[in-house]
Amino acid sequence: MDLTRTFHALAVSAFLFSSAGLCHAQEEISGDNDIGRTLAHDPVPEKFSNNYKHVLNKSGKHHLTSAITTALTPALYIIIFVIGLPTNGMAMYNLITKVQWLPSTIFLINLATADLLLILVLPFKISYHLLGNDWLFGEGLCRTMTAFFYGNMYCSILLLTFISLDRYFALVHPFLSKRFRDNRFAVCSCSVIWVLVVISMLPFLLQRQSYPIQELNITTCHDVLPRKLQSGYFFYYFVCLVVFGFLIPCFVTIFCSVAIIRALMVSEQQFGKAIRTMMLVLIVYLVCFTPSNIILLIHHSEYHLTDSSDLYLFYMICLVLSTFNNCIDPFIYCCISDEFRDKVRSMILFNKVKTGEGSRKILIHTDSSSTCRPLAPVKCV
Repeated sequence: MDLTRTFHALAVSAFLFSSAGLCHAQEEISGDNDIGRTLAHDPVPEKFSNNYKHVLNKSGKHHLTSAITTALTPALYIIIFVIGLPTNGMAMYNLITKVQWLPSTIFLINLATADLLLILVLPFKISYHLLGNDWLFGEGLCRTMTAFFYGNMYCSILLLTFISLDRYFALVHPFLSKRFRDNRFAVCSCSVIWVLVVISMLPFLLQRQSYPIQELNITTCHDVLPRKLQSGYFFYYFVCLVVFGFLIPCFVTIFCSVAIIRALMVSEQQFGKAIRTMMLVLIVYLVCFTPSNIILLIHHSEYHLTDSSDLYLFYMICLVLSTFNNCIDPFIYCCISDEFRDKVRSMILFNKVKTGEGSRKILIHTDSSSTCRPLAPVKCV
């Protein structure tokens, strides 16, 4: 009898102990901890995933429901899409079919390709923000869009850096550059750039990017990340990305621009076109890439140190600005390639002439009282 009571007591104690542990685990999982960039949480075991809740703080709710992220941001993306799609599409067509393939042409074709890849996923980004930051297209497409988004920025940075280097060697060291400045060098350089960009985007493709927010009844894409992932893994990742993907290329581009302008001024050559090209490249760096990378680094550093994200809205606006290079790049094509500019100009003039001839033929056809033909050398009576 005593043995039975003892066994019963041990069983009850073990049950109570395991129940307490389970309740504690569930409480830890579904607690009021912030999650991600504006929020964060520890990874959750699969057996507790049904009880896992992503809880936003007041700042996070404000960020995801504010007019900046649900109205202004998609409006700016729509402008970029409307301008960038036709201009980069026309640029790609002309560069591939109508312009002689030189090293600069190959770099420009790759730059247009990077711009078009981003523009093709912009409708998903626009829909996401217009629906109140609610992602409807699945985890796989969310990872792909995020990788395309950042990949375009850093691929464009590296390509613009190599374009500046190509201009530098062509104008400052023309005899030295003849040994290696050819189409093969340009193709190899672009291949290395694409490989580096794809490798650098793997963290976005391998880590989960979409998280459901039950309080707001939405599923976010890249706007919400677990706290440990945000303040640890992604902090160090973005530090390396900004340093090697922006700061070093930026210094190289500035050096090339200053050296080109100095060399042309010393030789007393006409350097208006070269200056316009370098100014456009520097404007892309100054307006599009510099604010986004600086705020990106400060934002993640702030979260890494204090678990706060007061700069999140500025971070979002700067990311939008980083995509405006899609609208500026076509002007760089015109400045670098005279042949490209002439082809675009001839296409525009041809369309105007064609339209004028069509209207003229219609007028002549409908004027039955005239006895003149279109090319007759006599006056109409």
